Amino acid sequence: MTLLDAQEYDAARGRRRRVKIVVTIVLVVLIASVVWTNRYWQEKRVANKFFAALLNKDYETAYGIYFADPQWKQHPGKHASYAFSEFYRDWGPGGEWGVIKSYEIYGISDCPKKGTGVVVDVIVNQRAEHAQVYVDKSDKTVSSPPCDLLFR
Repeated sequence: MTLLDAQEYDAARGRRRRVKIVVTIVLVVLIASVVWTNRYWQEKRVANKFFAALLNKDYETAYGIYFADPQWKQHPGKHASYAFSEFYRDWGPGGEWGVIKSYEIYGISDCPKKGTGVVVDVIVNQRAEHAQVYVDKSDKTVSSPPCDLLFR
């Protein structure tokens, strides 16, 4: 076979090839964008459960979520550094946020120094000042954030 004996160009086959390439590129971009927008899904879910428990005035469940230990009553000494009474004082009706009647997760971001978790910014009771909690990525515990972030 010589160059002059080459097969004739098949326009339909070329069109199918271009369509496959475009569809593949679109799917890769779509999957990448879905993964990127949901990269903090688990941490957002933990913060949502935490604030939902506070909204329902179920402080014991919220304390269990805080330490990622639903069976915390079985071993109360394990969390002696932040006892339930302190937690209730901070997050209960007399705490900084008062009785939580509504909340909305406003934003989620990493700290600039790349810690092991993310900061979740929450609008509590429609206040201008936002509550921020830090959700650790590895064990899903909640704590106060190690950095101050401004969400806009």
